[in-house]
Amino acid sequence: MRRVLPFLWIAVLIALVYNGVVFYSRWSSNREAQRKLAEKQAEEARRTLDLLGTLKISDFYAVPPRIERGGRTRLCYATISAKTVRLDPPVAPVWPASGRCLEISPRRTTVYTLVAEDGSGHSVTRSLTITVGQ
Repeated sequence: MRRVLPFLWIAVLIALVYNGVVFYSRWSSNREAQRKLAEKQAEEARRTLDLLGTLKISDFYAVPPRIERGGRTRLCYATISAKTVRLDPPVAPVWPASGRCLEISPRRTTVYTLVAEDGSGHSVTRSLTITVGQ
């Protein structure tokens, strides 16, 4: 037994070192995977904020874009991240909306300009022409 005891201690020591190396490598791999996941989630959040946080006029159109004198058309718009919206020439009150239409009846061919502004002094503009026929 005394001959075997030193070898047994060496075997136990080797087993302990092996277990320590295995646990450390798994802990290190798990920590690296969590770091990469956190970076990926942060990048996705930044991308989402960039998409949502950018001041835009996503839609500005008329249906139909050409009408006869005395006819009516629908002027539709949609904004993203706007604090204020104005329409030139003004035909009705407008405000930031993800989708809104106004029914209008211009007397002559008119260029309408939609201006959206955020709270930081940035603005975007889109224009369209409604043609009025004879």
